[in-house]
Amino acid sequence: MKKILKYFAIAAAATMVLGSCDKILDQESPSSFDDATVYSNYALAEQTIFSIHIAFGEQNSYRGRFLPWYGFNTDIEWYNSAKSGDQDKTGIASYDCLANNQQLGQEKNPYADMYSAIERANLTLAGLKEYGNIDEDADMAYLYAETLTLRAMLYYDLIKAWGDVPARFEPLNSETMYIPKSSRDVIFNRILSDLDDAIPNLPYPGTTSTTKTVDRVNKCFAEGLYARIALAASGYALRPADGKVGTGDLGSVRLSSDGNLSKETLYPKALAYLKDAINSGYCSLESDFETLWRNVNNFDLAAGKELLFCIPFGDTDSKVRGRWNYTFAVKNENASIFGYSFNQGGTAGPTPNFWFKFAEGDSRRDISCVNWKWVKSTGLQEPAGINTWYFGKFRFDWMSKHPYNGGNDDGVKPVVMRYADVLLMAAEIANELGDLQTAKDCFLQVRSRAFKGNENLAERFVSGIVSKDDMFNAIVDERAFEFCGEFLRKADLIRWNMLGSKIEETKADLTALSELSGDYSYLTGNIWWKENDNEDGLVIWGLGPNETGSPEGKDWNQESGYISTSKLKEDKIGWLASGDPDAKQFWPIFDYILNNSQGSIKNDYGY
Repeated sequence: MKKILKYFAIAAAATMVLGSCDKILDQESPSSFDDATVYSNYALAEQTIFSIHIAFGEQNSYRGRFLPWYGFNTDIEWYNSAKSGDQDKTGIASYDCLANNQQLGQEKNPYADMYSAIERANLTLAGLKEYGNIDEDADMAYLYAETLTLRAMLYYDLIKAWGDVPARFEPLNSETMYIPKSSRDVIFNRILSDLDDAIPNLPYPGTTSTTKTVDRVNKCFAEGLYARIALAASGYALRPADGKVGTGDLGSVRLSSDGNLSKETLYPKALAYLKDAINSGYCSLESDFETLWRNVNNFDLAAGKELLFCIPFGDTDSKVRGRWNYTFAVKNENASIFGYSFNQGGTAGPTPNFWFKFAEGDSRRDISCVNWKWVKSTGLQEPAGINTWYFGKFRFDWMSKHPYNGGNDDGVKPVVMRYADVLLMAAEIANELGDLQTAKDCFLQVRSRAFKGNENLAERFVSGIVSKDDMFNAIVDERAFEFCGEFLRKADLIRWNMLGSKIEETKADLTALSELSGDYSYLTGNIWWKENDNEDGLVIWGLGPNETGSPEGKDWNQESGYISTSKLKEDKIGWLASGDPDAKQFWPIFDYILNNSQGSIKNDYGY
């Protein structure tokens, strides 16, 4: 087994295109006997799957670089710490990232680590195909399908971040060490075909010992992943001209010219997969939105409920656990929580205007958008400031079963997909295919959960949707309300060709908020606040349309001028996008990779 692990280490190094090609490849590798032993034995072959999981958990991979940086800024999420003079960090989020970026472009970097995971997947697929008897052994067929699904997710994430990238679907050799970028259409076609092959061999969530938790791949996740990729592949994006990938082409925002990736081709199959997941009975919405996120913070990974797949970071005592709450939880400024004091969380949060967009009675509002933080001086919560909101889905004080102790990793496993996304993707695709009733049925399930106890409000809203355009516009908004802080929004806006326009709208809206003008003219700029006796967090008075005067009762603290141009400054609003979002939808491939690619890789998009 040591020789097998050594083989994966060699593969990881090779994907970083470091040093001499000959030196990397001139290494001891397992003999054919070793491969036959490993890939014909379920327990040993399964370990090669876990080697892919380990690649997710590398510090500069998903764990410490990709997930903490991808997905904002949008119309609903932004980098809280954006400031002038901090190009390395602020530029990543504000569409002004440079190829020499030191957060993402170091020797150890997410791009290389993701290809390391892909190489491990390629090795596993080759071994299982040759020795695993996957046509007759259902357990080995599951491992093969699981690996195909993981590789598809990795390639989708690479394309999300970098656009066109090299296509590697076989284990590395001396002739394929240095290859240029491929059109993303080549990759989209391949991974969609791979998912077609994988899905029949995957069990439903919770139906086997392997799929009892959602950090292993199951059928419903793979079906949802197919739909997610189909939506991206058939949607808008910044693309080089056909035949110009890797030539330095500026590109334009357009649809693919590949007929195999059209909506007409992909949507019927994607909807069929989504309907299978919906009708399977093996996944469902959590009945209460707050309970859903309390469970996530307490590591509830049981399959058969709303969560369909989470990043397979290590367990709570592992050194490759992940930094999700560490990065995105409600800010704690050295207050003691469960006996531990630390200064973490709050790196990104909702845009300050987003709280005001929710309809009255939507239970998602005060879970998704929190305007308070924990402070050391009192050990309690205090207002955070109008320009600094936090994702209330992620909270250190909700980690009661596995308290965070202040280390580098908190152990929370980030959610990749949940059942609400399956429903809203089904609504979107059914609507595009002309089936408005199916779209309304799927949409209503998500909306009704948000208005639990007032479901009539959800029903009334959906009954008012009478056209395809109405439904599309409702889905654009609903996905924002449902998934704020889960960083799906950027990819959604790109495929809808709305990224630049939505960000400009948000800048204007933030300016209006800071000036107490337009939709915000009812505000006085003052707030009152006190501890909430019955629930978590603070009670804040002064933000709602009926909260223009002093609140009734005692124990209120008043803060005058809480909302003003001096508190929500013009330069901070400008950092939502200092570059052109439509021209810089993707990060550059960073200098470290370029300089070690033997000239095979060149940036497009004006980098």
